[in-house]
Amino acid sequence: MKIFTYMEKYDYEQLLFCQDEQSGLKAIIGIHDTTLGPALGGTRMWTYESEEAAIEDALRLAKGMTYKNAAAGLNLGGGKTVIIGDPRKDKNEEMFRAFGRFIQGLNGRYITAEDVGTTVADMDLIHEETDFVTGISPAFGSSGNPSPVTAYGVYRGMKAAAKEAFGTDSLEGKTIAVQGVGNVAFNMCRHLHDEGANLIVTDINKEAVQKAVDEFGAKAVDTNEIYSVDCDIFAPCALGAIINDETIPQIKAKVIAGAANNQLKETAHGDTIHEMGIVYAPDYVINAGGVINVADELYGYNRERAMKKVEQVYNNVERVIEIAKRDGIPTYMAADRMAEERIEKMRKSRSQFLQNGKNILSYRR
Repeated sequence: MKIFTYMEKYDYEQLLFCQDEQSGLKAIIGIHDTTLGPALGGTRMWTYESEEAAIEDALRLAKGMTYKNAAAGLNLGGGKTVIIGDPRKDKNEEMFRAFGRFIQGLNGRYITAEDVGTTVADMDLIHEETDFVTGISPAFGSSGNPSPVTAYGVYRGMKAAAKEAFGTDSLEGKTIAVQGVGNVAFNMCRHLHDEGANLIVTDINKEAVQKAVDEFGAKAVDTNEIYSVDCDIFAPCALGAIINDETIPQIKAKVIAGAANNQLKETAHGDTIHEMGIVYAPDYVINAGGVINVADELYGYNRERAMKKVEQVYNNVERVIEIAKRDGIPTYMAADRMAEERIEKMRKSRSQFLQNGKNILSYRR
């Protein structure tokens, strides 16, 4: 892998390799962009097929966090860590404390959080060595379980998308097909039920489905049926890449808005649903409630303040739709453009500030 060629192509700032022989730590920190502020992004632990695969994942995820944080209106850049190892058997205290020391050495340039394969307990161990970590135990002033907050943001973003499709953001009487009823989706269903929406749900976890049926009066369908049901809104809240050649012809919804990451299998599928007139709320915009919530910890966590910020997911989805109309592009492209425009404005502002400083010094001489 030609690392510098890759970094230059996608404008990465930094790639760090961290190892600790005693604990077995092998970690890669990718920092994509810090124009808006220090890079924030979680630590993923996974059994990668190769070191190259781990590097590619760290870089890909770091860039994704740049866009997610920028689109969310946060004064934070994008970064990500991957730890090579099996999270079920390779973890130990020394590993995460050693990793915490590496983060501390970056002096605030990178802030981490939990991700796939890591837990709050792991973050607490990192916190023993550095303050540059979020998602720690509430006893340390953290926000706790992020799922309800992420769910609220998705609910708010769904209302904004519904307003574009139906002329009103009211979800009362709307039929919403929910794919996956995990922690985030279940909390989202609660908001939808409270507003009077009709729910159709599916999940490989039959207990989760039954709980949604019992508490919200949801209709349960087979996992393969969820794409073709008659509904107003399709909410993907499980797997990625589920908007694809096979599923698109089945979808009857006028809105796609859900919590899952990487919903489009390919960007071409975003073009297809745009041409079909479906309002798509880009995943990293609508599911940003979790990162907005943990970012509030950097100021001393205040739940009321954090929830007010999460409400802005509604406005962010509206803004994406406005840009899509303005530029005649699909919403998935508009989301990228919204993030890029914010970053570019900051770059220009900094450049102008530095130039003004040089002019003042030159004048004084």
